[in-house]
Amino acid sequence: MRQERKGIRPHIVVLAAWTLLWFLLVQRHGGISWHYLRTGGQLLFGAVPGGGLAIYANHPELQIGPVSFLAAALFAPLPPHMAEVLAEAVMSALGLYMLVLVGRTAADHNRGTGLNHRRLQQRVLVAGVAFIPMWVEVAVRFAHLDDVLALFFTTLAVRALVRGQGRTVGIMLALAVDSKPWAVAFTALLLALPAARRRNSALWTVGLVAVAWLPFYVTHLNSAAAARFTIANQPASALRWLGVLAPATPWWDRPAQVLLGFGLGALAVVRGRWPAVVLLGADARIALDPSVYTYYSASILLGTLLWDAVGQRRLVPWWSWIALLSLYGSTLLVPSDRVCGLIRLAFAAGSAGYVLLGPVPRRRGPESKAPSPASPQV
Repeated sequence: MRQERKGIRPHIVVLAAWTLLWFLLVQRHGGISWHYLRTGGQLLFGAVPGGGLAIYANHPELQIGPVSFLAAALFAPLPPHMAEVLAEAVMSALGLYMLVLVGRTAADHNRGTGLNHRRLQQRVLVAGVAFIPMWVEVAVRFAHLDDVLALFFTTLAVRALVRGQGRTVGIMLALAVDSKPWAVAFTALLLALPAARRRNSALWTVGLVAVAWLPFYVTHLNSAAAARFTIANQPASALRWLGVLAPATPWWDRPAQVLLGFGLGALAVVRGRWPAVVLLGADARIALDPSVYTYYSASILLGTLLWDAVGQRRLVPWWSWIALLSLYGSTLLVPSDRVCGLIRLAFAAGSAGYVLLGPVPRRRGPESKAPSPASPQV
């Protein structure tokens, strides 16, 4: 068993090749938004005027957390093009590593339930084939390091949750929020911790979020302008199907996204379906967001991946493929903006309804939160 753990699993080799293929296909036209990270890093560290702790007050368009700027600064010493390509490669590799983490998380979560590890590997493979194209959208085409880090840290939080590491859950969720503020909806994962560990974990989350953000708001009160930054309400948004015809982001929209995402996640925990928290938070985002950028769907695909691998036992990860075909496929094949908006809303409502109300497999054995050194690698 120990020798088996040392080898690289065939499904990971396939997914690595799939990731490399998509990276090579997209990289030539990638890096659309990398300049925001580069400029933000220069502003944060005072390389250009108007930055430092005044960065969000003077540049509310930078909807990026300070941890992301710190991470982007690691690439700053390199020539600009090299830095961009290397960052895209690293972000692509993080997506592949997240697939490994999700597989191991599913194995730990279902230990003692008669889990078939070969079937789990197949499930991760099939779900991963759907996940990678959307991950490359956020990691390479748009080079949104902030979204990548928010989803990566959330994956680490889920991994820590299954392993019973309450403090790590709190730290990872804080880093997710400090990378991209919309990740606050994922803090509903804290509710899935045992009551004895929940308070300490929540204190870590609140404390580290405060450490990262308060210096900007305390020194420059008008930093709150960043929270009021608006974007166009695009014709293909699901928001228009909900009757919101305003040309730009309504004042209530961002708080509503967070509250709805957190509320749905809390309901999932109450119903014993915590692996759906990320999917529900992402559903709330695409249902209420005025924009329809394709990289938004990366959070959906992570949510479906977690649900298909950890929350379900079916061989075929249906929700990962439904998400890819409906959200990404519609942008390529459906010419009508209004129909695309309806598809986005239908997916968000349908997937949320299913994971909250649909059937889930019964566990056939006692759940163990402690990792086992001898459990097969997935």
